[in-house]
Amino acid sequence: MNPETYIYKDRKKLRCGYTTGSCAAAAAKAAAWMLLTGECLEQVTLPTPKGTVLTLSLEAVSVRKDRACAGVRKDGGDDADATDGMLILAEVRKERLPGVHITGGAGIGRVTRPGLDQPPGSYAINRVPREMIREQVETVTDAQGYAGGLTVTISAPEGEERAARTFNPALGITGGISILGTSGIVEPMSEKALVDTIALELRMQAAAGRTYCAMTPGNFGMRFAADVLGLAPAGIVKCSNFIGDALDLAASFHIKGVLLVGHLGKLVKLGAGMMNTHSRYGDGRMEILCACALEAGAETALLRAVTECVTTDAAVSLLRDAGLSDAVMDVLLQRIGRHLDRRVFAGMEVGAVVFSDAYGLLGKTERADALIAALQAPENRAPAAERERL
Repeated sequence: MNPETYIYKDRKKLRCGYTTGSCAAAAAKAAAWMLLTGECLEQVTLPTPKGTVLTLSLEAVSVRKDRACAGVRKDGGDDADATDGMLILAEVRKERLPGVHITGGAGIGRVTRPGLDQPPGSYAINRVPREMIREQVETVTDAQGYAGGLTVTISAPEGEERAARTFNPALGITGGISILGTSGIVEPMSEKALVDTIALELRMQAAAGRTYCAMTPGNFGMRFAADVLGLAPAGIVKCSNFIGDALDLAASFHIKGVLLVGHLGKLVKLGAGMMNTHSRYGDGRMEILCACALEAGAETALLRAVTECVTTDAAVSLLRDAGLSDAVMDVLLQRIGRHLDRRVFAGMEVGAVVFSDAYGLLGKTERADALIAALQAPENRAPAAERERL
């Protein structure tokens, strides 16, 4: 990227990269130019939706009579992900039908479930990258006075292998990676990217007709929800630390009820109203447990011992030994329930189930059992008219 772009996060200077969508659009622009002019290029410029102009080097360049190919290698900057360093190729060939026609090739995934950016059966080339590809190719056809049609085929030689390390398998995108990006630029350690992924999963829940869903911060919660609570994995969304954002998004997709399932070490923070449970926003696990223990009648010595614990499991062990574990969990879950009710929109039900690695189920909020039943019910589907509005 020329010039290089940086952002500052947590007092660190981090280099930005560019998306697979930018790679595909730049490669398509270069291939179209070479096809219509016969000139080989070594680099190409690309204006991104964010306003940054990229100058990108080209690889795998070839020109024939009726088609040309060019590749751009993905650079994620200081936010390297599964697609970092991948070669994204664009082949452009002449067609009789006018216009720019965009399709996928080897290593580009296909959508198999509703609710994603593209409909089932389509290649996973999202809307903004498609617009970028079309606009850049049309700048070339306009400049060259070409009135015929062009087909742009995007491919990624390592796409199928790399896709196994992305969210694609869980989202029902098979056979390769997705061509993504809304700004064209990758910002390192982007929380927005994670929240966007949660939004995508919730949109899929709504598109599948589910009016209730479960949320969990991670894999432990996913397993507990499936193995202990008997919930279908397809109806569970991973929300990472972004519990408040996930609840807001659920409301925007007309989800009627959400059940949070999580380890005590995460969900205890909800007892103080912390809706982002990442440690950078605060810890307070033992302080919250101490406040609950105080309300449950714990003596000073026990409160001091809890504050010295490193893990919530260790704190639970002390509370169990004192015969106060159930009482403390009752207080905590009442607090969690109050804070969740304050966060959600009117009319949306929300509850929580808290567990521990060492002790299993620790407790449920008041509405949790009703939400579990709703999640298990076969009628957990939205009316067709409502699904069509999503």
